[in-house]
Amino acid sequence: MEGEVSQCRVEEALGIVVGKWKPVIILHLLHEGTKRFSELKRSMPGITQKMLTKQLRELEDEDIIQRVVYPQVPPKVEYSMTDYGRTLSPILEAMHEWGTKHVIHKQTLEISEPEAK
Repeated sequence: MEGEVSQCRVEEALGIVVGKWKPVIILHLLHEGTKRFSELKRSMPGITQKMLTKQLRELEDEDIIQRVVYPQVPPKVEYSMTDYGRTLSPILEAMHEWGTKHVIHKQTLEISEPEAK
C-alpha cells in the first residue's frame, strides 16, 4: 500500500465483501456462473429469503453482481457477476489461501501450547 495510512481503502473494500453470506454468494456466482434466486438459496442452507435478498441488493448496488429480470409469467430473475465484480476473484483466492494457512497455523499453536490445568 502506497500513501498514507489515513488514505487506506481496505475498510472500504471490506465493507463491500465482508459478512456471513456475501463471500459465499460471490464465490457461487464466480465458480458456477449465472444463478436464479432459488438456486442460490438452495446452495446456501441457513440463509433466509430476506437476508439473501438484502445481500444481493447490496452487491448489486456496488456493481459486483447484476440482476436480470425476464418479462414472463412467472417472473424469472437471474444473478451473475459483472465484469467489475470478477476483479474480486484474485482477492478472494488470496484470502482463501491465507485463511487455509491461518487454520493450519492455529492448529500448530494449539498442539504446541501446554494444556492449562
